[in-house]
Amino acid sequence: MTTETIGEIVISPRVLEVITGIAATKVEGVHSLHNKKVADSFSKESFGRGVYLTTAEDGQVSADIYVYLQYGVNVPAVSIEIQKAVKSAIYDMAEVSLSMVNVHIVGIVPEKTPKPEMKSLFEEDFLDD
Repeated sequence: MTTETIGEIVISPRVLEVITGIAATKVEGVHSLHNKKVADSFSKESFGRGVYLTTAEDGQVSADIYVYLQYGVNVPAVSIEIQKAVKSAIYDMAEVSLSMVNVHIVGIVPEKTPKPEMKSLFEEDFLDD
């Protein structure tokens, strides 16, 4: 089978942030994502809501994810599952290999705290750019 190159495919970092955020929040035991800085909550620059992607000069992409976990979960096991889920989702959907997936546990949420809706994770309208 031959493949023909007709042009270039460019995937926005914003798309990778959304994929990363959704994959992380779908892991059992994750309550929600958390912005690293308070200013990120108000900034148009930070779309990831707790997801920060970095591209090194050699082209390697790494992810830092800041999460709250639910009370009673095995923290190391959930963290490893987040790493696997994110790495797999990014590769499956965008064919981008992440060199590192760093999980930062911000806190543990009490048992009866309702989990935020997935829709609230990335509220901005992607068509308004």
